[in-house]
Amino acid sequence: MPRVYVCPLSRIAETVAKSNASHLVSLINDGTPVMRPQSIPEANHLFLGINDIVDPMDGMVLPGHNHVEQLIAFVGGWEADRPIVVHCFAGISRSTAAAFITLCALKPERDEADIARRMRAASRHALPNSRLVAVGDDILGRNGRMVDAVREMGRGEFTPENTPFSLALHG
Repeated sequence: MPRVYVCPLSRIAETVAKSNASHLVSLINDGTPVMRPQSIPEANHLFLGINDIVDPMDGMVLPGHNHVEQLIAFVGGWEADRPIVVHCFAGISRSTAAAFITLCALKPERDEADIARRMRAASRHALPNSRLVAVGDDILGRNGRMVDAVREMGRGEFTPENTPFSLALHG
């Protein structure tokens, strides 16, 4: 069954190896070194240099439409025959937002609230970046349902780094 794995930067190699992933998405500050596992071809690695912010800040990259459009295009090319791993620095905010967007983009018939509930059940620490989710909601034409689903999910428990978790593509 195809799955979307979420992990922090420190656990990419382990998560890719354990899941036998074919694709990797990095959502991390520009200039942060990311060691792509050799099992992931360069063409199967998307690097989005964005900061974990929701409003513009000097010297930082605000997640925008172009970033989410790149994500949606990239995951649209994923054949889902093997898992995909999505990570950010801590595996809490940008990566969980990207995983949520991925599931909404690839499975438009799935209920956003159900996806959010499954994410909360899989990770008590997930806190999807609200800016990324709002942009994804706009691009995917979900009419605020993605934003509402993540808001209803709640903040989750604090941790400096999340434990890797996964969500089934097909629910």
